Amino acid sequence: MPKLEITLCAPRGFCAGVDRAIQIVELALEKYGAPVYVRHAIVHNKYVVEGLRRKGAVFVEELDEIPPSAAPVVFSAHGVPKAVPADAKARNMFFLDATCPLVSKVHIEANRHFAEGREIVLIGHAGHVEVIGTMGQLPKGAITLVQTVEDAEAFVPRDPAKLAYVTQTTLSVDDTSAIVETLRRRFPSIALPHKEDICYATTNRQEAVKKVAPTVDAMIVVGAPESSNSVRLVEVAQRNGCARAMLVERAEAIDWAQFAGIKRLGITAGASAPEALVDEVIEAFAQRFDIEVGAHGAGRETIVFNLPRELRAPSGAAPGGATPAA
Repeated sequence: MPKLEITLCAPRGFCAGVDRAIQIVELALEKYGAPVYVRHAIVHNKYVVEGLRRKGAVFVEELDEIPPSAAPVVFSAHGVPKAVPADAKARNMFFLDATCPLVSKVHIEANRHFAEGREIVLIGHAGHVEVIGTMGQLPKGAITLVQTVEDAEAFVPRDPAKLAYVTQTTLSVDDTSAIVETLRRRFPSIALPHKEDICYATTNRQEAVKKVAPTVDAMIVVGAPESSNSVRLVEVAQRNGCARAMLVERAEAIDWAQFAGIKRLGITAGASAPEALVDEVIEAFAQRFDIEVGAHGAGRETIVFNLPRELRAPSGAAPGGATPAA
């Protein structure tokens, strides 16, 4: 068997926001019983979604797919437009908001800038659910989406003196800083986020990949194609010296031809990919190579987010006339 050195990037895998969102669905199932409805994939990972579906979660894209009932409805970690909780209230639904607190922070900032009379630039990817949720915090036209440096160069604000920017939380740190530089050069008075919007987990995972990529022949990012932070990790690896970097959802999806003749492999995982899938990939390589596994990086993150108060309360009967989560 050919020898293969595997370097595991640390940190990798689940972040605190994903962990919290999954817990919210699991605890709601425990407390209220099945079904628990979830609007949109709770996190962008099929393995996670299927596991929750087996436990009794029912995934829908829109609230009108949910029959009238007292069953809880969970909003995904990516956040939702303001119209969604308003619609849920109008339908008398009991809902739990699993929006990542770091996404909520961006929503709060956007609302604050709007209240202070600023036009808002959102740096992000069109069509991504997080971007839809952030743009849906404010009236149409209040937020302009900027995806590239070219967009930033072409952007014409209504009043350059009343401008602010926020960003999607799962972007490439390097790409975003180039866009921010362009905006700040063109509009020196643009208001900045109080604290970086790109979340700690995205930044930490990208930093770990930057260090490992130049030392390996190939890199696997365990994650889903819908997962923005996972796709960014592939790009970061390719830009930092590992041309043979690829996204793999599960071990069964590995294209073994891509790994012929390699001596060193780096493995990381997007923020919505469970460690079980990383183990599965390592096991698949162990069947074809004589592997030696080491780790590189800062280790585990210790950030934990609070659960919604409804799920922190002692277990009781189904929520009847429970107050919806804000």
